[in-house]
Amino acid sequence: MTEAPPEQPEPQAEVGREIKQRSEWQIRWRQTRNAPPPVVRAVLANVVVATVGGIILLLTDWLVSHGVLPRFLLDLGPIVYVIVVIVSGSLFTYLWVALPTGVPGEKRRSAWAGVLGFFASIPIVYLALVVIFEVLRPLLP
Repeated sequence: MTEAPPEQPEPQAEVGREIKQRSEWQIRWRQTRNAPPPVVRAVLANVVVATVGGIILLLTDWLVSHGVLPRFLLDLGPIVYVIVVIVSGSLFTYLWVALPTGVPGEKRRSAWAGVLGFFASIPIVYLALVVIFEVLRPLLP
């Protein structure tokens, strides 16, 4: 005679702890702390370009207002600034954000990285222009 296998106890229903709802602030803070690296890199590349370009734009504006440079640069400067930040931010993001392939040491470029840089550059260039012309420019003598 074969013996019957020992009876296994019925699985007990797990007593889970109650899930606490997070506030909107807590959700956004967690998302900020755990941002995906490609997004962080895209924003960082655009912020660096916007900062360097903003310093040059502010210096150009100051030199035009003191009569050192021709007046047409006052109107042309912000247009060139926006174009340079958008194009170079997209290019730097394309070069810096490589997609993983699963093969160690091998990465590939994608046009999506450039698009990510483009979309990151638009609000950054807007905020930079506001800071340059509404905050920093009035502080200059």
